[in-house]
Amino acid sequence: NRLTGLEQEKLTDEYRALLLEIQDLIEILEVPERLLSVIRDELLLIKETYGDDRRTEIRASEEDLEDLDLIASEDVVVTLSHSGYAKRQMPSTYRAQKRGGKGRSAASVKEEDFIERLWVVNTHDTLLTFTSEGRVFWLKVYRLPDSGPNSRGRPIINWIPLQPGEKVQAVLPVREFTDNHFVFFATKNGTVKKTPLSEYSRPRANGIWAINLDEGDALVDVQMTDGTKDIMLFGSHGKAVRFDESEVRSMGRTATGVRGMRIHDKEAFVVSMVVVNTDGDILTASENGFGKRTEISAYPKKSRGTQGVIAIQSSERNGRLVGAIQLTEVHEILLISDQGTMVRTRASEVSQVGRNAQGVTLMRVAEDEKLMAIERLDVIEDDELDIDIAAEDVATEVKPIEPKVD
Repeated sequence: NRLTGLEQEKLTDEYRALLLEIQDLIEILEVPERLLSVIRDELLLIKETYGDDRRTEIRASEEDLEDLDLIASEDVVVTLSHSGYAKRQMPSTYRAQKRGGKGRSAASVKEEDFIERLWVVNTHDTLLTFTSEGRVFWLKVYRLPDSGPNSRGRPIINWIPLQPGEKVQAVLPVREFTDNHFVFFATKNGTVKKTPLSEYSRPRANGIWAINLDEGDALVDVQMTDGTKDIMLFGSHGKAVRFDESEVRSMGRTATGVRGMRIHDKEAFVVSMVVVNTDGDILTASENGFGKRTEISAYPKKSRGTQGVIAIQSSERNGRLVGAIQLTEVHEILLISDQGTMVRTRASEVSQVGRNAQGVTLMRVAEDEKLMAIERLDVIEDDELDIDIAAEDVATEVKPIEPKVD
């Protein structure tokens, strides 16, 4: 009987303890302050038992990340067709060729369309896009479609609200909108203008007025300057003028500008502008695919508004001058035709001759094909040379009687 009594007492105590535990657990669930106290005690116990130095890094919120932060910084070729189709592609798409190569297709174009302009820019650049009406829009390079050589791209009107009849005529790649730089304009009729870059630092969806254009005039090019450069303008009749940009005072966005080059030939017009650097030759190219390199010292500095001197012979063989750039032998050249053919070649392949030379073959064009644009490529890659080598051309020196320079 004694053993049975002890067992009964033990069971009673266990039952009483279980009731107290149940009551305590119910209190934890029903009383928030008690629940928080238990959680706090358990966390302190875990910290005391297992606590050590933090191994993960706590950083500020990344919610302010922009699309640009996720885009790799790399050089790309941006092309724009006559009908307004734009795209970007890697320069390595076109391997370097010997001078005079046939090139390869840069874009698939409709029969009535053709590639009109190209630029070598960076994916982090902003394209200040100037239109035929004198307006400017902001366009991020990385927003353009990354397409292959057989793609047309997409209409640029998808990003820029152009008006009927309005088209893109010039593009200036910009990384930072600094106060000590200027946007320098050149128009088809020979007018030039200089405006502080900072005036274009505030994007607006509908664009802003960049320059006041006279009737019948059009933008040829825009470049960034620091206020101390020489400016060169090149006409389709093969002439060039060189002057100090200090001769052009800084003006507001809506100003028309002043005369930079005087053109008496009614059929001629300005085709290129070069902001002169200390080193490098001037490469000129004609519509029939011929071109040459000429030392910058061969172009005398004159006052703005003069007729200029001969840059390349605009003979029947060469055709009209279509473009000019400054480069050194370490650069490469991109040439593109109105049929969408692109050639990438080394500057060292082009002969260095005088201003009066007719030049050598830069690109073999078909009978119904014309060279449309040239661009300097700063990124040099060790691509294998194309084995299709053109016959060697010899630059012939002619000595025409040049008209008297103003």
